[in-house]
This record gives sequence, C-alpha cells and structure tokens, in this order.
Amino acid sequence: MKINKELMKGSTSILILSLLEKRDMYGYQITQELKKQSENIFELKEGTLYPMLHGLENESAIASYWFDADNGKRRKYYQITPLGKKLLIEKKREWKTYSNAVNTIIGSVSSITAFRGACYE
Repeated sequence: MKINKELMKGSTSILILSLLEKRDMYGYQITQELKKQSENIFELKEGTLYPMLHGLENESAIASYWFDADNGKRRKYYQITPLGKKLLIEKKREWKTYSNAVNTIIGSVSSITAFRGACYE
C-alpha cells in the first residue's frame, strides 16, 4: 500500500531523525532502512531525502562527515546531534498528540457509522 505524499510530508523529518538516533547512515542507507522497517510502506525518493537532510543539517539537527569504505567508495554519513535529539523528543510528543487526536476522531466516526448502519438494518 502506498501512502499519500501529503501524509508522508509531515512525518519525514521524525522518521529520518529516529533512524539516525539508532546509528549513523548514508543517504541511500536511510531510504533502504526506512523502506525495510516500514515493510515497504515508506519509500523516500532521493529528490525528497537530500533536501530534507540539508534542511536538518542547516537546523543543526544532524551533522555529516565523509567516510572511505573498504571498497574504496567515499560516502557521506549523517548523524544526529544533541540538538537533533531534543528536536526528536519534541517531534515525538507532537506526533503522539496529533495521532491520538486523529485516532479519537476516526474512532468516533467509525463508531457513529457502525451505529447508524445498525439502526437501518
């Protein structure tokens, strides 16, 4: 199942910061890990990822460094900063509040719809 891009837009930074909280990663690795952990629900394209990484870096939420891999490839790794960890805590609180409110409304709507359906049977 694909998720609407508008829904994804508001949660991309919290997803990236959450991944980087666990370990440093390079760009492609972030996209693959996000896809894997979400069981293919979240597919982040490079055109979305790199502007987001640059924005987080400009906010000092993440930092980057170059690393030469054993195979000779040079990769740019990203790591969460202390400020990024604080930002992630804030974003998790916001997300919890938001998702609880959405679930409350969706649950209310589902209950009302089920009730109305039962009345007409």
